[in-house]
Amino acid sequence: MEKPLLEICAGSYESAMAACRGGGDRIELCANLVIGGTTPTQALFEQVRRDCGLKIHVLIRPRFGDFLYSRAETEEMERSIGLFRELGADGVVIGALTPDGDLDLETMKRLMAQAGEMSVTLHRAFDMTRDPYRTLEEAAALGCSAILTSGQASSAPLGSSLLGQLHRRSAGRITIMAGCGVKSGNIPALHRETGIRAYHATARTGVGDSAMRYRKEGVSMGLPGLSEYQLWQTDEEEVRACARAVRQLAP
Repeated sequence: MEKPLLEICAGSYESAMAACRGGGDRIELCANLVIGGTTPTQALFEQVRRDCGLKIHVLIRPRFGDFLYSRAETEEMERSIGLFRELGADGVVIGALTPDGDLDLETMKRLMAQAGEMSVTLHRAFDMTRDPYRTLEEAAALGCSAILTSGQASSAPLGSSLLGQLHRRSAGRITIMAGCGVKSGNIPALHRETGIRAYHATARTGVGDSAMRYRKEGVSMGLPGLSEYQLWQTDEEEVRACARAVRQLAP
């Protein structure tokens, strides 16, 4: 029987510390969470490693967009994995696809070779594959320890039917970790519907307002519609509530 697990996706030092204080079991460390996450900096990893005792899995994703990677991007990911392995990361979170929507087995093998003994999670590239059952078997055969998935839906609650099927098919060979839209209030229902005991959440209910007094109107530094004056961070109390919900799950 798998132990209940709460992984918090943190895109900043402040969010990682909130995950640590709130009782998360593990951190997925990334950057640029607002665009789905990219590889974090070495400096951020070293800060979090120094100040938080939780296990840290590092997202390896060189850019926003699809999961079809060039040779240069694959090399970049290999080098990033090697760097974080040397820095003491507990695991990496990876994924690569072919143009036809299958798992890119050759690229995955190259990345996993760099991971060595670290734990490897197949990230939500899984949710963009055309055959989730085949991809589940391939990920298990590769030696991945977990698959992070919303059940190929826009959120885990909406994908609960497939999540349950994946969990049953995994049969303990690989952990199915539900992610996307996971909150303290829906974890019990997700568990009842799927049997899943591993959850991935941003716990991003706390939105901090920038301390900037002067605010330039009509100029954007990033994606249209996103304000530079809203600071999205993990909320410690929501982490605590998620942790409580996960630890109360029935066997």
